[in-house]
Amino acid sequence: MHAFSDQRGSNVQTLSRRSMLGVAMGAAAAGASWPFFGGAWAGEVKGRIKQSVCLWCYNGFMRRTKMDLDQFAAACAAMGLKSIELVGPEQWPTLKKHGLICAMTPCGSIEKGLNRLANHEERLAELRKNIDATADAGFPNVIAMSGNRAGMDDEEGLKNCVIGLKKIAGYAEKKKVTVCLEFLNSHDHKDYMADSTRWCVALVQQVGSPRVKVLYDIYHAAMMKEDVLSDIQKHSECWGHYHTGGVPGRNEIDGTQTLDYRKIMQAIADRGFAGYVGQEFIPKRPEALESLRQAVAICDV
Repeated sequence: MHAFSDQRGSNVQTLSRRSMLGVAMGAAAAGASWPFFGGAWAGEVKGRIKQSVCLWCYNGFMRRTKMDLDQFAAACAAMGLKSIELVGPEQWPTLKKHGLICAMTPCGSIEKGLNRLANHEERLAELRKNIDATADAGFPNVIAMSGNRAGMDDEEGLKNCVIGLKKIAGYAEKKKVTVCLEFLNSHDHKDYMADSTRWCVALVQQVGSPRVKVLYDIYHAAMMKEDVLSDIQKHSECWGHYHTGGVPGRNEIDGTQTLDYRKIMQAIADRGFAGYVGQEFIPKRPEALESLRQAVAICDV
């Protein structure tokens, strides 16, 4: 675990990391605005990796501690995070208040994706709407899904996804928003089609647009026994966004799991990646903000 100095500001000089986290949780429960964060946690990150966090991973923690989005956003900004993602436009003003963006705009369905032509009208209308909102906000990415196989051959599904994405690619280019189709494992998301590096790389290459990429989820790729480092080094031009998660279990990304996230982040940074890495692990420890702060430090290469 990466430590930080206890001497960061006059109002926190006597607080250790653990005691400060306790104060933060108490402040959240009491509805306080956490004024000490700026002096305690800000300005520590190198920033070669622009880090984001997926809000859904903290829903349980936020309910338990009576923390609202405004307080969570304040904590994230103070840690050096640049984004809270997979949140809708109604929540974006709160993010902007704290200097954050939403690095990945969510979509409506994982199972009902672009791999079936019958879904294209609905999915492309949703993508167009999300691209418009994302562009208006000045944010970078929208997510898309392949959908489940349900007996469909992978090559047919790939062909259909390419057809759909080619229809929206020009609009995404015009709006300067990147559509990122997500790589998920087909164990947790049973029967999901875009579950291999080969399939995802073929998708990007066949669409042939700088605004159509893949959200390379490191946890999901590792669960499918892909070589994560090799994927990053060989196919970095195909990945528009990354997600983290400990393997196995999808919990903290520290020594309690099997992946070397510092080495992975170094490989991402060395490829000149200019996008965002979203922390998408589910904190197992009760002190979820401490786990997030630790993850930020691990990935700050």
